[in-house]
Order: sequence, then C-alpha cells, then structure tokens
Amino acid sequence: MTSPIDAEIRAQAARVAKCLLDAGLTLSVAESCTGGWVAKACTDLPGSSGWFEGGVVTYSNKAKERILGVGADTIRRAGAVSEATVREMAYGALDRFDSDVALAVSGIAGPDGGMPGKPVGTIWFAWAFDRGDQREIRAEVQVFEGDREAVRRQAVMRALAGVLEA
Repeated sequence: MTSPIDAEIRAQAARVAKCLLDAGLTLSVAESCTGGWVAKACTDLPGSSGWFEGGVVTYSNKAKERILGVGADTIRRAGAVSEATVREMAYGALDRFDSDVALAVSGIAGPDGGMPGKPVGTIWFAWAFDRGDQREIRAEVQVFEGDREAVRRQAVMRALAGVLEA
C-alpha cells in the first residue's frame, strides 16, 4: 500500500510526464542528497521510457566531477551544496543524457552536516533546458524542515515542481 506522501510524489511525477510528453521533451536527472528518488518517481510510471532519458546519483564530490564534469574548483570554492555546483550538475546531465531538460539536486538532508550559512535542510536545485540554439538554466535554494526523510521527500517534490514551472 502506498502512503499519501508517496501518492503525492507519484501524482507530481505523472504531471511532469504529461507535460513532457505533450511538449515532446525528455528529462534527465542528476541527484545527490535525494539518492535516486526523483529517478525512481519518474520510472515508477508506465511508459516513462518515452520521456525519461536517465539519471545519475553523484553522492561524492569525486563522482560529481568524474561523471557530470563538475569542476573541482567549483566544489572547492563554493562547496557541493551550492548554486554553482547544481548548475554544473544540471548541464552535465543535459550533455551526458542528451535530454531536453535536466534537473539537479544537492543538499544537506541531515541529521548532521549542517554548518553556518548551510543548515541541515538546505537544498540547492537547478533546472537546465536545451532549446536547440540556446540553453537556459534556473537555480534556487530551499531550506526544508523535518528529519532526513522529510527533507528528502520535500526535495523530490520541489525538483519535480521546477520542471512543471518551466
């Protein structure tokens, strides 16, 4: 049996699927703190191969650098949980999966890891769009309340919502 929250995530993913299918677009994801939850929400839907290209979980800094092409200087200068890093993650997913839309998420889900200026619950998001002759990217930060699972659930919902807003 699915919980009401899981049903909410599934419904959000279904809205994303419809939006992308209607527009003839594909999605890829680059996840860190959500650990593949966004990709799971997408691929739980039948027919997701028609709009979902793929995803990668780059939890360590080394993986972000090697798999997505995030610059070591970016991580050293701004940190893994930063606007600069999620922007590079999103562009990396766009390139590696050759998708039309890519989302990236990196954050501090807790219960520890927070620091001044980046408390537990701090999550950075980026949504990149390849419009053929130009690319666009949008990023934002949110600070979510709750335990590790609650923070991650909220991050999954917000990541998917960002695709719809574009």
